[in-house]
Amino acid sequence: MERREKRQVRRSALSEVAFRRYFPASWFSSLGSWMLRFLLGWSAWDLTLSATWVGITAALMLAPALLLSPWFGILSDRINPRSGLVASMFIHGFIALAGVVALWAGVFGVPVLLSLALAMGVVTSGHSPMRLALIPLLVERAALPSAVGLSATTFNIARILGPALGAALIAGSGPELAFMLASIMFAIAAAILLKLHGVGVREPRPREPYVQQFKAGIRYVREEPAIQLIFAFTILNGVLGRTVVELLPAFAGGFLGGGARELAALTASAGLGSIVGGLVMTRQQADTARLLNLVAMAIAAAALLILGLFLGSNLYRLGALIFALSLVTTIAGTGCQTIIQLRLVESYRGRVLSLWTLFAMGAPAIGSACLGMLTDSFGYTVVFTITAGAGWLVLWLLYARRSSLS
Repeated sequence: MERREKRQVRRSALSEVAFRRYFPASWFSSLGSWMLRFLLGWSAWDLTLSATWVGITAALMLAPALLLSPWFGILSDRINPRSGLVASMFIHGFIALAGVVALWAGVFGVPVLLSLALAMGVVTSGHSPMRLALIPLLVERAALPSAVGLSATTFNIARILGPALGAALIAGSGPELAFMLASIMFAIAAAILLKLHGVGVREPRPREPYVQQFKAGIRYVREEPAIQLIFAFTILNGVLGRTVVELLPAFAGGFLGGGARELAALTASAGLGSIVGGLVMTRQQADTARLLNLVAMAIAAAALLILGLFLGSNLYRLGALIFALSLVTTIAGTGCQTIIQLRLVESYRGRVLSLWTLFAMGAPAIGSACLGMLTDSFGYTVVFTITAGAGWLVLWLLYARRSSLS
């Protein structure tokens, strides 16, 4: 297997007809999703002027994935994931349209906001496993790194453009038009996906009960040391790189003594770094050994950059460091996802990727909470120095097990 991979040449996912037909849908879907997330977060502040309610709204859009992703992962193994994405687009569009109706009716209050945020969290927890399960069915193996990299690039560009477009529409025309445009974007994505005939079709197989399928997925992971290793790399990357990105508000205030302007600049730097990281991954070959080396180098660089953050005494230096940290973090995360995609048996793809999503989302969520509390008690210098040192040690221990990929 390894010899065959090394002979493969890099291939662009855009050379695959099915992926080219799907790609516009991913743009509209990502833009609509980030716009809707921004609108719900902005509405929480506009309605309450409370950071607590903003946090609760954000949690409702994230927490359901931690509980429901495994179930949706099983579902994505049972159905055509294209059909799952179509359903996701319709539900996303309905959520945005419900916001429009509530605003027009004058009933858009905290209860409606929380209901929409929870609905967003539930449908997102189903969207991710379906999307991850569909992409490998659109391209040949040699084009898979390119497909994953392009998907990451689309996601991160939308992370910048979606909120910017939402903010511009709110300032110019009010939130009603912004919610309506988000709904239209989801409708366009659904229309494109509906035209993808013959995509995502797999051989029919017997359907076991959900609990039995879930246990089978866990058993499969326990019997695959290579997948366990990539899960561990994913967690380490989440704790080192992604955690720091999640703490940008603290950097804007704690390092720079700034406010919204500084936070916006750092957020843009992180987004640009993610875009470049995604583009780097589009140039990689379907070689798991080479990809693992790239992941390890990126995580090592992330630990070094964490130490370097103390040099960010002004906005430009800190922005450059955050750009670099987001770049290597995206490379490591996208590289881990690509290796998982390359190693998986098709019948377990949705279940295993849903577990990978749990680790990819859970590690930075828990890490940011823990590091945030520790820095309040011991300061940035002590906590981040220890974190970087521990990160290098764990990286060395994990890399020593790289033979499991052979």
